[in-house]
Amino acid sequence: MNLLDLLQTASDNMFRSKIRTFLTIIAIFIGAMTITLTNGIGTGIKSYLNQQLGNLGATNVLFITLSAPSASPSSGPQKYTYSANSQVASGGGGRRAAVQLMMTSADLKVIGSIPGLTDVTAAHSPSPDYVQGTGDKYQVAMLPQYGSTTAPMVAGNGVSNSSSANQVSIPQSYVEPLGYRSNAAVIGKTVTFGVTNAYGVQSTVTATVTGVQQNNLLGESTLYANNALTTQIQNTQNEGIPAALADTFQTAYAIFPSNYTTAQINHLKSELTAKGYTGSTIKDKESTIFNAIDVVIDVLDMFGGIALLAASFGIINTLFMSVQERTKEIGLMKALGMNPRRIFLLFSIEAVLIGFWGSLLGVAVASLVGKAINAIGQHGFLKNFPGLNLLTFPPRTILTVIIGIMLLAFLAGTLPALRASRKDPIEALRYE
Repeated sequence: MNLLDLLQTASDNMFRSKIRTFLTIIAIFIGAMTITLTNGIGTGIKSYLNQQLGNLGATNVLFITLSAPSASPSSGPQKYTYSANSQVASGGGGRRAAVQLMMTSADLKVIGSIPGLTDVTAAHSPSPDYVQGTGDKYQVAMLPQYGSTTAPMVAGNGVSNSSSANQVSIPQSYVEPLGYRSNAAVIGKTVTFGVTNAYGVQSTVTATVTGVQQNNLLGESTLYANNALTTQIQNTQNEGIPAALADTFQTAYAIFPSNYTTAQINHLKSELTAKGYTGSTIKDKESTIFNAIDVVIDVLDMFGGIALLAASFGIINTLFMSVQERTKEIGLMKALGMNPRRIFLLFSIEAVLIGFWGSLLGVAVASLVGKAINAIGQHGFLKNFPGLNLLTFPPRTILTVIIGIMLLAFLAGTLPALRASRKDPIEALRYE
């Protein structure tokens, strides 16, 4: 028998006892569907969080702070050593004061001297009092746009940090209050921000709206400003503040080449550490959240694993009974010259086919259920999370589930296949 003959024979033999095989396939189907659904949830949520957290900055941005001094909680008071960096200490209630080290423009030069880092900029936090379009004034929260990655837009484009003109992108929820009837109508229009300086005097700063953001996890009231607008608002806020204090900030950010490998990024972090700084990327910030999601998904996968474990015993039972029922047939095949390796392969293929059909059925039904849930959710419980597909099934995940279950089926069928291959042909032909 060649491989094709073995495959055809195993396929025919698999359905000799249709009910027994069907029940085994159903057990595999349940496990495959459970694992596919749980992994689909994990992939969908991670993809959405990737998109939302990516709004904070491109993946090739390093957020940099001064490394805090380390001290053991029981080591007592720490000896004071003067530092050119401002330090803001806070604490109370018997707890050790926390020290926040503030950087200055001198730090930007040090960071910029590290090969691979460019566009080193102070990460200021613009705090305008209000935003105004064609009518009333509204409270506003603003974030700088780090790097080139912007929030998903429903109209227009994100702001550009390379532009010298003041630019801002606004959430959908601000379009109508600012006096515009549609998302497209506000693109290219000028909005005004009220900014109060250290003397308590309020002045205005204007900016051009470049885009309207899709609602996101960060809230419906966050505007994003480019470097030019951030700098002007910051300078206005700092009027009246001593120059030495106005030049301080807690965080800086720098751009590194987007094609850098993990090893190269880690090398940049090591260079920063050697100079007294700590660097982290958006991916680092995501890792904590993703680790928590992975733990939940792993727990859910355990239920699918239990079903597959039960199914593997079903495969063993099915094949053992098949070997028992086909003892004379095995003896005849050996008498006709079929070697033990081919017999082992025949029963192993039968086990793999059971795993294949069960897993294929499981992932197919899981995909259909996922599409239905996504469609229902977008008009129901997920309507406040535009762009979220709760269940996502990448081809790689589906292929991994199918191949993994086929491998499990092969291992489960090993013992019955070995028993069949080791049967004595004479004793097998005498079997009643």
